Amino acid sequence: MTAPLETNRPPKVSEQEARRVAEAAREQDWHKPSFAKELFLGRFRLDLIHPHPLPAGEDTRRGEEFLHRLRAFCESRIDGALIEREARIPDEVINGLREIGALGMKIDVKYGGLGLTQVYYNKALALVGSASPAIGALLSAHQSIGVPQPLKLFGTEEQKDAFLPRLARHDISAFLLTEPDVGSDPARLATTAVPDGDSYVLDGVKLWTTNGVVADLLVVMARVPKSEGHRGGITAFVVEASSEGITVEHRNAFMGLRGLENGVTRFHAVRVPAANRVGPEGAGLKIALTTLNTGRLSLPAMCVGAGKWCLKIAREWSAAREQWGRPVARHEAVGAKISFIAATTFALEAVLDLSSQMADEDRNDIRIEAALAKLYGSEMAWLIADELVQIRGGRGFETADSLAARGERAVPAEQILRDLRINRIFEGSTEIMHLLIAREAVDAHLKVAGDLIDPEKSVGDKARAGAQATAFYARWLPRLVAGPGQLPRTYGEFHPAGHADLATHLRFIERSARRLARSTFYAMSRWQGRMETKQGFLGRIVDIGAELFAMSAACVRAELLRTTGEHGREAYQLADVFCRQARIRVEELFTRLWANTDDIDRKVVDGVLAGRYAWLEEGIVDPGGEGPWIADATPGPSVHDNAHRPIPG
Repeated sequence: MTAPLETNRPPKVSEQEARRVAEAAREQDWHKPSFAKELFLGRFRLDLIHPHPLPAGEDTRRGEEFLHRLRAFCESRIDGALIEREARIPDEVINGLREIGALGMKIDVKYGGLGLTQVYYNKALALVGSASPAIGALLSAHQSIGVPQPLKLFGTEEQKDAFLPRLARHDISAFLLTEPDVGSDPARLATTAVPDGDSYVLDGVKLWTTNGVVADLLVVMARVPKSEGHRGGITAFVVEASSEGITVEHRNAFMGLRGLENGVTRFHAVRVPAANRVGPEGAGLKIALTTLNTGRLSLPAMCVGAGKWCLKIAREWSAAREQWGRPVARHEAVGAKISFIAATTFALEAVLDLSSQMADEDRNDIRIEAALAKLYGSEMAWLIADELVQIRGGRGFETADSLAARGERAVPAEQILRDLRINRIFEGSTEIMHLLIAREAVDAHLKVAGDLIDPEKSVGDKARAGAQATAFYARWLPRLVAGPGQLPRTYGEFHPAGHADLATHLRFIERSARRLARSTFYAMSRWQGRMETKQGFLGRIVDIGAELFAMSAACVRAELLRTTGEHGREAYQLADVFCRQARIRVEELFTRLWANTDDIDRKVVDGVLAGRYAWLEEGIVDPGGEGPWIADATPGPSVHDNAHRPIPG
């Protein structure tokens, strides 16, 4: 049986209903400490990240051993230029990855995987992503958000025994949530899974299914209709990609990541055993969001790899290229760009390693840290790549093949710019990440005062919330007035003899955290229930927190490298430069909290949508084609040839 067509169309959902669905999927409680959460509350808990946590000796040994094998494979078996030209990863490369165990990096050894820690998994992604970003994306989608991670967190032992050995050695997995008319608003999910005996019947269309073209196993989010014996709701399923009724209708092509096996997948009367449901009905969105808590760390991993490569090219090119009698690196305008690339790459690696090690130790709740790492890594890596293209000049705009054809080194600077652009959209766009992090950052306030600004709450509820809020703020607000950041000798261990002074930056972080919390409180007092509409303000609050987190990570990493004797002096210098650059950005963001064009921008938007500025569009031709803005996703049998291409091996 299949559901009526009406149930497969995106349901009409009000703003309140959509918010309720998203809120229900959040982890509601904080059972472990969180450095970033405390930072947004004005408390600089350096003790949560310093001394810098380190992996266990056996984890390091196994991780380094695999990195050695992976490096040899990247250097001898991966031709990134070929993948770029042909827009496809050769089958023999994927089979080679299977042979060295790369598909099972995060899968436990008892299921045939390598059991790498998050730290070494991310180092592996940075390495392989530098050889080919498309391969990095394939491995990341397979293990970070594909079938292995949801099963690890929520699967039954029977499901793990059935699927994880396949995924560790051979099968490729994909994650299917997005639909043609459903992105970051999952309340409108249209794909259905209708119960039928001991099975569910899936109908619907999924868009941007990374790995979907070649996948063997899929994790699919679908809406189960509420009925007798079924609570219903968005639910996760493991689905065999070869199941009857599944058609990959199209392999998508993109401006970057040209080897990405990303497609459109249609489900028509696809029968899935109830035993393949992951978690209870209605838990699918929570499973997806929990999976992303650590899954998001794969993107900043590849951003770190990109930053390292950009630094290498900037160093080599800027020393070789001369203008006006000296290397271009010696000209201040170019030198400032090189300094930014070096310092920011150091900070990105610091954020990644710190967040990853905290994920491995599982002592802290890192949902905000991982989200900040993704947000900050994707934005800053894009700026790094853009600066590299500028440093390379015309050669930065020229393709690697063209450079080689005329006798110069094939440097794919323009490609890395194209490849990195998607990271600002993948797994939560920058704008969505701002809202997600902001919601977590103000969670403590909403817990004590949320009922005060909720129009649906009764007078009694508001009175109780008022008393609770009064008690909370009476304790909290006085602590935001003064702190260790105002004492000149605080954090003195971060200013060892002969090294740059990082203590001054830590004092700045402490003062800024309190200032950030005061600004948030003032905004909530001023806008109350309208706070959630102030997305520009919330975005800047989050960006300040991201900069402070990155500064903290950079300082802690520098001290770790100093105490272990690994480039300590140089690390202190890079951390110092990064913090000085970040402080300028933080001060600008604080200014823009209150001095901005947000109100007038909204008026202009109203005018644009009303067509009052349509005259400004005159004098051009539109090179775009005809057709609907959003493709028709009406359920039913496919009329396309199946583009599914499982990799033999």
